[in-house]
Amino acid sequence: MAKDTRLTSVSPKEQLERLKRGVQEITSEEDLLRKLERSYRTGTPLRVKLGVDPTSPDIHLGHTVVLRKLRQFQELGHKAVLIIGDYTALVGDPSGVNKTRPILTEEQVNANAQTYLDQVNRILDVSQAEIVRNGDWFRTLTFKQVIELAAKSTVARMMERDDFAKRWAAHQPISVHELLYPLMQGYDSIMVRSDVELGGTDQTFNLLVGRQLQKDGGLEPQVALTMPILVGLDGADKMSKSKGNYIGVAEPPKDMFGKVMSISDSLMQNYFELLTDMPDSEYRELLAGNPRDAKVALGSRIVGTFYGEKAGKDAAEEFSRIFSRHELPSDMPEVMISRDKLASGRIWVIDLISTAGFASSNSEARRLVAQGAVTLDDKKIDDAAAQVELKGGEVLKVGKRRFGKIAIR
Repeated sequence: MAKDTRLTSVSPKEQLERLKRGVQEITSEEDLLRKLERSYRTGTPLRVKLGVDPTSPDIHLGHTVVLRKLRQFQELGHKAVLIIGDYTALVGDPSGVNKTRPILTEEQVNANAQTYLDQVNRILDVSQAEIVRNGDWFRTLTFKQVIELAAKSTVARMMERDDFAKRWAAHQPISVHELLYPLMQGYDSIMVRSDVELGGTDQTFNLLVGRQLQKDGGLEPQVALTMPILVGLDGADKMSKSKGNYIGVAEPPKDMFGKVMSISDSLMQNYFELLTDMPDSEYRELLAGNPRDAKVALGSRIVGTFYGEKAGKDAAEEFSRIFSRHELPSDMPEVMISRDKLASGRIWVIDLISTAGFASSNSEARRLVAQGAVTLDDKKIDDAAAQVELKGGEVLKVGKRRFGKIAIR
């Protein structure tokens, strides 16, 4: 098989400098440089591991921080090894949580895994990656082998984890199976023979366990490379679907762009560094100017990553049309209202919002009305009991980004 010429097109030192961008910590730069030099000399790619647990059906921009770093290794000619943690997902990663995660069924995990791969393909060249599931080896382990794996660590070592220590001090329960998680992730490193493992800073403990297990097994230990945690739209907590402060990679371009425009100015540098390939000098020049212009450039770049450069520009233009020039969206969806829902040409505003799909429940619709977030033809509706008259053609607006043109059938 022909060797990948990309491995020798960039010197090891230059590779290291590129790979360090945006990285929080490398366990040993010297070890990583040594591995890069050997790869350069022999033409053998490094095996760079990233494990993802399909605990939910969608991924968001927070997940893409490490995926982008994995792609960078891939672009330098190294082998991306993506582990779908169908068995570790059954345990649930205890990192950064203050209670035991619920145990998922295999059916849930398998369904989530498929959507993960579909979305990961937007960032990573999946066709050139090695995709494995850790159930392939955990499914065949005997209970004796599990005991032998558990004997590789101590309870005291596990309690060095910050999240376990906090839960113990707060008298919150820690289930025995949670203590197995770092060992399972470390065992993955042995099975795929990883040279480098990537993760967020909340994964540091798990990555170091893998390094130790490899060493105990007589293997060359992996280099652990950790990335910063992306702060969510609220500017306070890590991006998380459960906190509602996320931007999903599969969201429509205009929604993705609109959410980027909602972040605080203080988050922009972090987002430029972790979510774009824009050179430092370029984005710093933008940040020194008008914040709104910088945010537009950021939103366009992020949308362009997933939908192409034209989609990024179109999303910026659409946002400007709606929010700067106060015009209506160019692709406003129709809200179909059945005539039998109208009483004397009127409909309860809560029913209208729910029918439009702009609220998941009547209570959410009432809350939106109370917040002054609902207008019909630019007239604010502030009474949740209101019956509004419809003739067709009216524009319903809920919040800043949801529009619908009324059609009566």
